[in-house]
Amino acid sequence: MADRTDWPGEALVVAAQAGDLDSLTALVAGSHPNVRRFAHSLCASREDAEDAAQEALIILYRRIGMLRASGALASWMFRIVRNECLRRARLMPRERAPLPDTAVMSAEDEVLRRLEAGRVAEAIAALPADQRRVLIMRDVQGHSGRTAAEALGLSTAAMKSRLHRARAALQHTLGDTRAHH
Repeated sequence: MADRTDWPGEALVVAAQAGDLDSLTALVAGSHPNVRRFAHSLCASREDAEDAAQEALIILYRRIGMLRASGALASWMFRIVRNECLRRARLMPRERAPLPDTAVMSAEDEVLRRLEAGRVAEAIAALPADQRRVLIMRDVQGHSGRTAAEALGLSTAAMKSRLHRARAALQHTLGDTRAHH
């Protein structure tokens, strides 16, 4: 990655991971310009970008120990910012501009959309914990299969199996609720 040179060096990352507070503070400060740049290129609005950058730096500060390879800081922060921008986009869909060929949502459409989102959230919450964790990591947070499997202490095959069962259960539940309305 050509732009890695303007990220804090690996020695600083290692010291921060070891718990050195000065290094951790320097790491967060040194990462800030790049994190903001990522956020402004990935988020839908300026406000979301600033909020996402702030959230990513907080995650960096609190969870530096989760970074596996000290040289992977840029890609780790990119994923965090991307996930935060996606999360914010999902939270505020009504504030985004409508697609050119769609009409502005009526109040009734908005209520139906929120009810549907509530149904999806309830269906996810009703899944067994092991399936719910896999589904959230893969489909909501956007983690790779390998990352989700490692984070949950599963083989890739076991993770895929749980994800398949979770998706099937979700489709079944949502299919049933739609049939009743």
